[in-house]
Amino acid sequence: MRATDMCRRYLLGLAAGAALFAFGASQACTRLVYLGANNDVITARSMDWMADIPTNLWIFPRGVQRTGETGRNTVHWTSKYGSVITSSWDVGTSDGVNEKGLEANILWLAESEYPQFGPHTRPGISVSIWAQYMLDNFATVSEAVAALQKEAFVVVTDKVPGTDKKATVHLSLSDATGDSAIIEYLGGKQIIDHDRKYQVMTNSPTFDQQLALNAYWKEIGGTVMLPGTNRASDRFVRASFYVNAIPRADDPDRAVAAVFSVIRNVSVPYGITTPDQPNISSTRWRTVFDHKRKVYFFESAVAPNVFWVNLNAIDFAGHTRKLELGPYQDHPFAGDATKNFKDTEPFKFLGVKD
Repeated sequence: MRATDMCRRYLLGLAAGAALFAFGASQACTRLVYLGANNDVITARSMDWMADIPTNLWIFPRGVQRTGETGRNTVHWTSKYGSVITSSWDVGTSDGVNEKGLEANILWLAESEYPQFGPHTRPGISVSIWAQYMLDNFATVSEAVAALQKEAFVVVTDKVPGTDKKATVHLSLSDATGDSAIIEYLGGKQIIDHDRKYQVMTNSPTFDQQLALNAYWKEIGGTVMLPGTNRASDRFVRASFYVNAIPRADDPDRAVAAVFSVIRNVSVPYGITTPDQPNISSTRWRTVFDHKRKVYFFESAVAPNVFWVNLNAIDFAGHTRKLELGPYQDHPFAGDATKNFKDTEPFKFLGVKD
């Protein structure tokens, strides 16, 4: 490729990225799925936010009776599967995995518009418990998508704790087969993108536009150049390239290390703020889940070590348990932290009043 052609394409890419960024600014997060050797599947995500989000890890058992926390017109269910989740403010599930190897990730999407909800609409489910509903009820992405397509409930949002800002998020699912789905609500309508090839999700713009921008950069090729900013569209492109460029290691520990290197590459340096771009937010923590071995890794931006939870060692017929991570997730756990969880009363999911 001639230098002039490469420069022209680069400038066009910058223009396209700027247009998409202007379309919808949001808080930053990234999710990616690695499809490796020996049927290894590993999902990673980063949580980026402008301030510390009080965060802890929880073990939820099977057999828990729940509601959608939307008053009298709400969904009711009993959890079929136990799960390990990462909470936000201890009022909702922002990330988690279940004993069957399904993962659910909540990421910000400013363009989200949820359906109308009221006494005479379909039953509601609070956005705080949306991901937990998936983990409680489904073993695979295909099962979850089949249920979602029936549109038996309405997702209902409320204000982010401590702010006047409504929570506008989208949901990603991945499972042990490598299958993926992205669920968004746009203009009050549920949009599901379901395919194994949907390995990456970030924030704005909407998923279809992220795919379009990524197609442009594939023509250039990641070994020539990649967009390097912290914007969601640029992180999408980098994650898409690197998650498929890293070696397919036979050693699962090496595979996990490679996936960590990718999610760190698309993280935002700790302490970064951009006054005129509030969407640029520091990465607070990262999770990596080995679906095959059922090991859930956690890394805080301020703690010195990675630690993990082994789902194979958990009795999901037992009690609710909590791993207290401390302010800024600064408690220094290392290695296998499964036995460090303590029996605790479950938190109450943030609901919407009648």
